[in-house]
Amino acid sequence: MFKRSAVIASALALATLGTATACGSSSSGGSSASGGTPTVRLMVGGIDKQIYLPYQLAQNLGFYKKYGVNVVLSTELDGGIGAEDAMASGQVDMAGAWYNHTIDFQAHGKAVEDIIQLSGAPGERIMCANGSGVHSAADFKGKTIGVTDLGSGTDTLVKMLAAKQGLKTTDFKRLAAGAGATVVAALQNHKADCAITTQPTVAALEKKNIAYSAIDLATSTGATQALGGMWPAASVLARTDWVNSHKDAAQKVVDALVATMHWINTHSAADIANNLPSAFVSNALVTKADYITALSQDKGQFLPDGIMPAGGPKTSLATEVLAGNATNSINLGTTFTNDFVIAANKLEGFTTTTTPASANG
Repeated sequence: MFKRSAVIASALALATLGTATACGSSSSGGSSASGGTPTVRLMVGGIDKQIYLPYQLAQNLGFYKKYGVNVVLSTELDGGIGAEDAMASGQVDMAGAWYNHTIDFQAHGKAVEDIIQLSGAPGERIMCANGSGVHSAADFKGKTIGVTDLGSGTDTLVKMLAAKQGLKTTDFKRLAAGAGATVVAALQNHKADCAITTQPTVAALEKKNIAYSAIDLATSTGATQALGGMWPAASVLARTDWVNSHKDAAQKVVDALVATMHWINTHSAADIANNLPSAFVSNALVTKADYITALSQDKGQFLPDGIMPAGGPKTSLATEVLAGNATNSINLGTTFTNDFVIAANKLEGFTTTTTPASANG
């Protein structure tokens, strides 16, 4: 089922991080924080997850300020409105979320586009409880699989993996297990046999000897093997009408994030961890050392230049079709643009290394 939660204004207030609350009263796009600097509100689908680290890293490195935009970051809450839904409804201007939502939106008559691609793999792993006997999606039959939320991107991936093995959604159960501690609890308390999750939760599950990695969707190699090609995940999504009327602000955000992606590509996992909030890298689930080890393992998911990779949109569409969320009538050319990213790379003299997707994916 397509996840489109009701818009709950209070969720934004609760989700907003420290810097966001200080600027939350600013209008978006063309507002002036100081000296005509535009303010853009960007909600992330779990800002402390490793797969979504570039948004906060750009803030901490001072890149948004350097490129002339005030970005107000916030994060979605478990059980609250999703980042992509908040963006589509106008509660925020941009969403830090997976590319595949653009396909979902188009299937439901809404024009949303991806303006920079941060990763070429979901960054997820199917973690299965010790003794579950699950080693591939073929083993899902009769099992309970935890997903972030029903209708979420992780739900789509689980349904697609099962469908590739000839399973229907009635052959297994899907449980909304959230992220982090709730995923650990679901597996530890046997409410789920497996769960799809990211670092650093993966590292915590392995360290506590609760679960093992059964399916790798975290690396480009693993994603290509399981999904048939590079699968564009973390990105910046915005309504097409907003992008068309705020091109300067959109460009500045992309400039900052392209600089961030090149910084990630040329720095170690330890350097990255040292420039993130301490609560992200050291908490009840993992130590900082665990976080760095996990990031070193999965750092290859990040694209160095922000270009949508060739074949990525087609692979994502195939996933959506197989999961029953879309049909092949989707016009992939309107779901993403490389224009802002190409301009950003030229601005700094960066060399792009990713082969770009064409208009048809």
